[in-house]
Amino acid sequence: MCNKVELEKGERIEDLGCNNLKIIQNKDYYTFTCDSVILANFLKIKPREIAVEIGAGSGVVSILASAKNKPKKIVMFEIQEELQKLCEKNIILNNLSNLLELKKDDVLNFNKYFEKGSIDVVFSNPPYFAVDENLGNEVRKIARQEIKLNLENLIKVSSEMLKYKGRLYLVYPAERMCELVFVCMKNNLAIKKMFFTDNGKGKITLVVIEAVKGGKDKVKILPTLKTNTEDGKFLEELKTRKFLS
Repeated sequence: MCNKVELEKGERIEDLGCNNLKIIQNKDYYTFTCDSVILANFLKIKPREIAVEIGAGSGVVSILASAKNKPKKIVMFEIQEELQKLCEKNIILNNLSNLLELKKDDVLNFNKYFEKGSIDVVFSNPPYFAVDENLGNEVRKIARQEIKLNLENLIKVSSEMLKYKGRLYLVYPAERMCELVFVCMKNNLAIKKMFFTDNGKGKITLVVIEAVKGGKDKVKILPTLKTNTEDGKFLEELKTRKFLS
């Protein structure tokens, strides 16, 4: 059962189509896309495992992941005050305060909260565009562009947090795959499973990975996932489909 929260100007509540979960979004900020849904359906958190989300935004990925898995706890890092407030409201709305813990801080400061090598799973739908002053307001820019967190620091801090054999789940532009593989290898993260997404028009847009700290160099390529119809409509089946068995 969802709790009542007070909405502010620009906010709306949407149904996530999973276990009666809801999400508050603000049209003035960067709202989630199918990237978040795909990541939430792909990642695995085993019972008694502790996971960390880097760049929680509204909290949508962790909220969905908590319903599709049975984690001990998910710790969420969000650096932007506007999105911190939104994320807090979504945790309360969905009555998940006992499971989701928001850290209002830069993930680079994670060692203030737990030791290196203590986390089982890290996941992120990170900012991955080059800095462009014309892409919306400051909240949107930081959410989408590598202003506060670039790929090098994202992968480095993920590896530092993870236990040996801990897992990283990430969604990233397919065109930056070579860079992603290189930085993962440099930080002792071996990509073990991956798939690409097709935008419905035959264009490969994203790569989604599972990487293991200290893992061996052998990758399983999963089937390409079509995310949209030819006319651009989001495929509703993505909300419930699991992509990793």
